[in-house]
Amino acid sequence: MNAAARKIQRIYLTLTLGNTLAASFIWGINTLFLLDAGLSNLEAFAANAFFTAGMVLFEVPTGVVADGWGRRVSFLLGTATLAISTYLYYLLWQLSAPFWLWAAVSVLLGLGFTFFSGAVEAWLVDALRFSGYEGGLEAVLGRGVMVSGIAMLLGSVAGGVIAQATNLGVPFLIRVGVLLAMFIVALRLMHDVGFTPERSGRPLQATRAVLAASVENGLKNPPVRYVMLAAPFSAGVGIYVFYALQPYLLALYGDPRAYSVAGLAAAIVAGAEVVGGWLAPRIRRLVRKRTTVLILSVGISAMNLLVLGFTRLFWVALVLLALWALVDATGIPVRQSYLNDMIASKQRATVLSFDSLMGSSGGVVVQPLLGRAADVSGYAASLAIGGVIQLIAVPFLLASRRQHHPADQANASTGAADAESRPS
Repeated sequence: MNAAARKIQRIYLTLTLGNTLAASFIWGINTLFLLDAGLSNLEAFAANAFFTAGMVLFEVPTGVVADGWGRRVSFLLGTATLAISTYLYYLLWQLSAPFWLWAAVSVLLGLGFTFFSGAVEAWLVDALRFSGYEGGLEAVLGRGVMVSGIAMLLGSVAGGVIAQATNLGVPFLIRVGVLLAMFIVALRLMHDVGFTPERSGRPLQATRAVLAASVENGLKNPPVRYVMLAAPFSAGVGIYVFYALQPYLLALYGDPRAYSVAGLAAAIVAGAEVVGGWLAPRIRRLVRKRTTVLILSVGISAMNLLVLGFTRLFWVALVLLALWALVDATGIPVRQSYLNDMIASKQRATVLSFDSLMGSSGGVVVQPLLGRAADVSGYAASLAIGGVIQLIAVPFLLASRRQHHPADQANASTGAADAESRPS
């Protein structure tokens, strides 16, 4: 990797570290925060569903912003929007606000995250290619997952400990502060490289043009389409599981106010991300096709949820949680690399946002469905049902594999040592 590519990677890892750290302060206690505000399980996960509904509504428009006005502009808008909506969440908790206000602010939170999804990854890939980097994307994206895991580990543990020492609202205020700091960092370091935004005096016409090209390169491209169609089942379940594990583990532990235990759950997921990001490029040395990794990742994760749904021992649940998170994290850089190698630069952010939209749309349906299952039959049963739903993603991944796209085998022989020196 040359000096220019290393600089791009450092900026990417810095943005990933700050963003994930800010977000993760509340990840370990978010569901407990909503329940403490007086919401039922159904309302809490419905609020999360409105968050994902916001992502569904705004994914493509904000992707067009990233492709039409610049990935830097999109990142800055996301940071500001997320800081404002997080502070509004804190106010709703203080006021014990009615559910409809939680739903409205949750949609605004979703808007904030959609400015990030697709934009940062598209910025990285285009900037790396412009700098002359020709190695496999798994190596760089895997490091991003590792850094994200470290940030999540620090943030989630700190959030749980701070909440237990103070109250459930303080981690939300800390998140606002970190987001404001990241706005300044991105303003100074992040510049569009290897990509020229196609700004137009006719924004609606430009939006239609970018959107049409994105559909052509995305949903109308069979290998990309099938990966996207798998997302509602895998990502939708993953969103629910992450938040459901907080009250589920507290129930197994036997102390509903042990907020640090809820933080521990998020920390285990974070640690698994670090290991998974390290494993991803090494597994590619052993596995010829990227779709093989994706299919195994989804299948093993689903079976793990089925087993997790039947355990009643706290420490066994922690081991199963770690395994679930590790398998899932290992597949993330491989999936990102597979998609990026099939997408044109000019529509990259919008197509990636489309993909994120598909995952979010699954969360809109799956979260309240499984939340209701938790109300009726308990969290264990809802996790087992989630495992069954996740298995539906496998046939779509098999369909993508049957398209025999060159990206499925790109950098198949690269490993940790030589991933950065071979052409893709």
